[in-house]
Amino acid sequence: MLIETLGAPVDADVVVPGSKSITNRALIAATLAEGSSTLYGVLDADDTSAMLGVAQAVGAVVTQGDRPDHYLVDGTGGQLRPGPVDLDVRMSGTTARFATPLAARGAGTYRIDGAPEMRARPMAESADSLRSLGVTVTGDELPLVVRGGFEGGAIALAADVSSQFASGLLLAAPGTRRGLELTLLGEVVSRPYLEMTLAVMRAFGAEVVHRSPESFVVAPGTGYTGTTYQIEPDASAASYFFAAAAVTGGRVRIAGLGTDALQGDVAFVEVLAKMGADVTIDADSIEVRGPDQLKGVEVDMSQISDTAQTLAAIAPFADGPTRVTGIGFIRHKETDRIAAPVAELRRMGIEASEEPDGFTIHPGQPQPCTVQTYSDHRMAMSFAIAGLVAPGVTIADPDCVNKTFPTFWQVLATL
Repeated sequence: MLIETLGAPVDADVVVPGSKSITNRALIAATLAEGSSTLYGVLDADDTSAMLGVAQAVGAVVTQGDRPDHYLVDGTGGQLRPGPVDLDVRMSGTTARFATPLAARGAGTYRIDGAPEMRARPMAESADSLRSLGVTVTGDELPLVVRGGFEGGAIALAADVSSQFASGLLLAAPGTRRGLELTLLGEVVSRPYLEMTLAVMRAFGAEVVHRSPESFVVAPGTGYTGTTYQIEPDASAASYFFAAAAVTGGRVRIAGLGTDALQGDVAFVEVLAKMGADVTIDADSIEVRGPDQLKGVEVDMSQISDTAQTLAAIAPFADGPTRVTGIGFIRHKETDRIAAPVAELRRMGIEASEEPDGFTIHPGQPQPCTVQTYSDHRMAMSFAIAGLVAPGVTIADPDCVNKTFPTFWQVLATL
């Protein structure tokens, strides 16, 4: 797909779909809850469809409401459909890391599998953590077979691979006989996602205490209760349009994200502010106005790693080098998210280099080329933003955005 360059700065109010991360957390809570839940703002994408399928497979009754983003979920009250049950997580890492401890809450066996790309992603941390809590798990990567019997307990978990492993255990713990005492070891990556997990759990009535930055306690016995829950817009998806404002010297406003947003990725606008953008954050909206010239920055993106590729795509248009650190763990995402953007920037004629935990990108004018996406939705969406100001940028495999943002190209066209 050839990206059409803009003849003028962006000036738009943009609507982005609901948060994938919050949608999948809310679906786990609603599935385990006693009673019915009404969810608004549900993201309609491959990753969330995978989680909806898991919810139904383990016994939740899911009904679409009067809008595509509106779902009714009759929960299981913690009594999952007994195995044998097959759970297909497709290409969704979030679904895989959440479905595995969820399955451990049931009785019988649950086979968890996904697409070939998902089979290559790390799952041993999830399997080992459940084993240490007395659950029988066969395999260390997909496909996994889990024999139900998760009653909770105390566990220490390495926190430098993915916060999804910790979030999965926390989400599955309410309603267990022993509850959960979780201690994180080492540097905690993507900490805002853990805070998001706790906020969703509490919204559904779970009793969870954050005793210290590394310690979490879920009360035994007390489970989830069905509720009405509004899912906020996806901050990672919003980053592309905020970047469009920054790189074109224009304006983008997105409603539904503001000072009380649960998602850590709203902090991407702080990076844009360091690059010279004017950022306004209100109670229910964020607006970014781009500068005449972006500034190069050095930034640790360990807490907002899903926006690292967005920054990479606009970094060549800055007045100096941009260096990103703290993101070594994203080499194990849908693709190596350090190597991939560096390779594609070099394909564009931009000087860029990998580092063990990040990359450095130098200013330059990107040359026409076909950007390879490596089946990674974030590569496609990030580099599309570069194409708004650099002529001749073509995105290979544009349909890979269906993973999290199927309407991305239509929304981009509104600019």
